Amino acid sequence: MTAGPLVVLVGPMGSGKSTVGALLAERLGVRYRDTDADIVAAQGRPISDIFVDEGEPYFRELEREAVATAVAGHTGVLALGGGAVLDEGTRGLLAGLPVAYLSMDVEEAVRRVGLGAARPLLAVNPRRQWRELMEARRPLYTEVARVVVPTDDRTPEEVAQAVLDALELKDV
Repeated sequence: MTAGPLVVLVGPMGSGKSTVGALLAERLGVRYRDTDADIVAAQGRPISDIFVDEGEPYFRELEREAVATAVAGHTGVLALGGGAVLDEGTRGLLAGLPVAYLSMDVEEAVRRVGLGAARPLLAVNPRRQWRELMEARRPLYTEVARVVVPTDDRTPEEVAQAVLDALELKDV
């Protein structure tokens, strides 16, 4: 078995990576880790503040480091921030790992998270910006993913089961 996470979740903001990741970890009897939470803990402030105070390039560097650390040292379920796949080095680190892309459409994103102010990349015209982000990121999510699991109109439990089935993993 390859070292590294048992499952890596990627996908857009609001796709359920955190919720599904925690469910998967519980069902698999392993630890859950979220690189966004790692960054918030290390910086002592929300990601939105990092974007405002330091800018996106600074945040992306923090994210790159957080993902590299987590991939190297975490053997449970790992969720990555929505933009982590933008970095070529990060995509390289994910090669060969059991990555599940949690996909969703814009209407589902609006229903789940409202595309509100806490999302710094969606501050103005959130629907259009979400679509533009997805046009840029969808090919990257697909590139790194071993499986694609649609989340639209599914409960977190149904998505977790779909990930387990798609990756042929058995819960404990």
